[in-house]
Amino acid sequence: MNLITVTRHRKMLRDRLSLAWQFAIVGALVLMLGMTLIGLWVTNRIEGAAVRNAAGATALYVDSIIAPLTQELASATSLGDGAKRALTETLQQGVLSGRLYSFKIWRPDGTVIFSSEPSLVGKHFAMTDGLATALSGSIHAEFDELKGEENQLEQKSGEPLLEIYSPIREPWSGDIIGVAEFYELASDLRTELAVVRLQSWLVVGMVTAGMLALLFIIVARGSHLIEMQRRSLDAQVIELSRMLDLNRALRQRADRATQRTATINERYLRRIAAELHDGPAQLLGFAALRLEAIGKGTAKGDDESLVSNSITEAIQEIRNICRGLTLPELERLQGDDVVRRAIQAHETHARTKIDADIGKLAISTQASKICAYRFIQEALSNAARHAGATQISVLAREDDDGIRISVRDNGNGFVRMAEERGLGLAGLEERLAGLGGRLEITSNADHGTTVQMILLRKGTE
Repeated sequence: MNLITVTRHRKMLRDRLSLAWQFAIVGALVLMLGMTLIGLWVTNRIEGAAVRNAAGATALYVDSIIAPLTQELASATSLGDGAKRALTETLQQGVLSGRLYSFKIWRPDGTVIFSSEPSLVGKHFAMTDGLATALSGSIHAEFDELKGEENQLEQKSGEPLLEIYSPIREPWSGDIIGVAEFYELASDLRTELAVVRLQSWLVVGMVTAGMLALLFIIVARGSHLIEMQRRSLDAQVIELSRMLDLNRALRQRADRATQRTATINERYLRRIAAELHDGPAQLLGFAALRLEAIGKGTAKGDDESLVSNSITEAIQEIRNICRGLTLPELERLQGDDVVRRAIQAHETHARTKIDADIGKLAISTQASKICAYRFIQEALSNAARHAGATQISVLAREDDDGIRISVRDNGNGFVRMAEERGLGLAGLEERLAGLGGRLEITSNADHGTTVQMILLRKGTE
């Protein structure tokens, strides 16, 4: 996976949910959880404070009325009939009758000594949290669930009741001589607490929504800026990746060009060597043979003129090579005329007769003409000088694929080495390869050697 693919994949993942919306979701969950805990704590504190304040006010009011009627508990374990009658009248007919639903007075040992439910008087119950708190000197108040046996009367009320435990003290000593338990009708308090609770949650919700909106705006602006920068960076990364790919392709092209240049230079040098070997070297070699014959006294009458002509032609070809490594005299000739000229040149220099079967050859490029000329020149020279052939024939034909020129002799044949160092056949192969052609050699001692060049039609045009 390249850099562009990775970048696009990451972009698709990020585009599904922006940074601002990610924050909105996570922030909303965190703020809701935090504000829920805060709201629960605040409402509980408000409810607790409201209940304590209401209970404290009621307890003080009740204590101011009840305490004088229960002072005999400081020296006795129960209330007298007069005190009970006074309490009953106060609770049923006095100012407390409209505020309190039920009433109990406890001894410090957990025994009920007075109750608006007469059946509970004299019974002993387990110590409750409210009773223990009152015996310690504090007022205890709560909305009790009224599950105890001592609360059977209150369970029948069907009204929200505020349970209050208030200590009864001896005025001059402050000692706790009993506990007053009473249940205040708390419908108004419960309604007020519900309103306060609703208002508290509305405030908490509005504050939470405001905080979330403000933070979302801040994060959205930052997210927009980050998104713009990210897109800019993505574009730069894509452009950088494209430039890297382009540089890589250019470097590969440069490497290939360097390799091709080296190959072309090598081929160029080999072609120069082949030109020198196939042209001037052949003529000078022939002249050397004639000079050797003259030196030994076995020369023929016109050897001196042949030597002079060969040297002159060699010089002329060297000049032609220097002018452009071409044979200018071939430029105006047709393909079959090039073949005939090469055969004629060999017959003149080697004084041998070549059997030729030449058809019409359509060779238009100078490179193809030089290739055909050098092929015939090299193949005939090899057959005459190295194969010991007595019969040499040249066959040149053109078909639908291209041009085929073959040189056949009846010599002793040869085996071409894989690491041949000679320039002749290697140069011919190089020429043909450059023109899209190929060289084929068939050789054995019984049937001689056939060397064939195949030049495809695209190499001749």
